[in-house]
Amino acid sequence: MKTFLVAGLGRFGSAVALKLRELGNEVMVIDDDAEIVQRIADRVTYAVVGDARDEAVLESLGVKDIDCAVVAIGDDLAAGILITLNLKSLGVPQVICKARNEQQKRALEKIGADRVLIPEREMGIKLAQNLTSTSVLDYIELSSQCGIAEIKTPEPWVGKNLRDINVRVEYGVNVIALRKNEQIQVSISPDYALQAEDVLVIIGSNEELAGVQSL
Repeated sequence: MKTFLVAGLGRFGSAVALKLRELGNEVMVIDDDAEIVQRIADRVTYAVVGDARDEAVLESLGVKDIDCAVVAIGDDLAAGILITLNLKSLGVPQVICKARNEQQKRALEKIGADRVLIPEREMGIKLAQNLTSTSVLDYIELSSQCGIAEIKTPEPWVGKNLRDINVRVEYGVNVIALRKNEQIQVSISPDYALQAEDVLVIIGSNEELAGVQSL
């Protein structure tokens, strides 16, 4: 079990907090809007009405002991920067921020954010990937050059094992997991014969992923 702080309870922050809690994590949330905090309080571990820009407030919450903080205040860059600086100053090992655009992303990265998300852009990328290929079930961007894709087993691979396909050499991608009947297998025998209903989780450059998707 990990411990998270989510600062800012707009649609993005609330969704992140609730999903983290649903996955069994301890989740602390903070927002200066009492009504919003009250709305989510009984579905997270700990909910606080307060100003996350105030380092003393964060310190009183014991954030130095959490595993990760999510700064979900993309509409106010100054607030996002101040909260990020405070969290890093207090020793939070991983701070993930929401940004509205590339300019905000660069600013937050420059002052120490470990990862910066632009949710609208990432959703657009996922949509484009899914529309381009009916074999793509999901896509996670790792950088502008590479990502992780969930794809249906390509027809030419059905009945063959990973050793014979020689995925890494022939296609430049790595199969990191297999989903079968809603069960995830992360240790796949190289002798396992792939089935048509199998979903492969693969990592590689966008060009290499596109090559697999086109099979």
